[in-house]
Amino acid sequence: MKLVVGLGNPGEKYLNTRHNLGFDVLDEFKRKKELGEWVLDNKFKAEVIKTQLTINNKQLTIILARPQTFMNQSGLCVATLAKFYKIKPEDIIIIHDELDIVLGHLKIRVGGSDAGHHGIESIITHLGSENFVRVRLGIGNLKSQSGEHKHRAFNAEHFVTEDFLPNEKSKAKALIKKGVKALETILEKGVEKAQNQYNQQ
Repeated sequence: MKLVVGLGNPGEKYLNTRHNLGFDVLDEFKRKKELGEWVLDNKFKAEVIKTQLTINNKQLTIILARPQTFMNQSGLCVATLAKFYKIKPEDIIIIHDELDIVLGHLKIRVGGSDAGHHGIESIITHLGSENFVRVRLGIGNLKSQSGEHKHRAFNAEHFVTEDFLPNEKSKAKALIKKGVKALETILEKGVEKAQNQYNQQ
């Protein structure tokens, strides 16, 4: 069994913002696999889909979740789901935005610090472990931006909750599709092969 969690903030205000790329990847994965609609489950503080996928001729149970707490409380949902379904940290895949990676790129990582991401920090705290898989979706930051962002004092919290700029939207769309493929590779071939494939790009 695998638990796959996309991170984001609930509510229309945050739709399509940089911080919600984790939600967007799971939505695209759900659409591609024709998995039906999200079900709000208050005991998990999340929208959840429980499904079975045939992977390498075997049935794999997968729990997809989009926490409905705000980002900095994501760990409540992840820990509650993991405990209920008895899922070990190494079988948890978290999909989230990453400021320190250029927009359009992604990296796959197992374990390590939260790198300043409040959602990851919350998950480490509530799980009591950092040994889960992260699919880190690059949204860039001031250091890698030009144009409109260049002339403003950089505020990370504002940046991540803003919409993508018009000239960024095609890269963001391509990144969502790449995130889905990375998730499929992890499920089908394992984390190491996925890292070899995506971390070199």
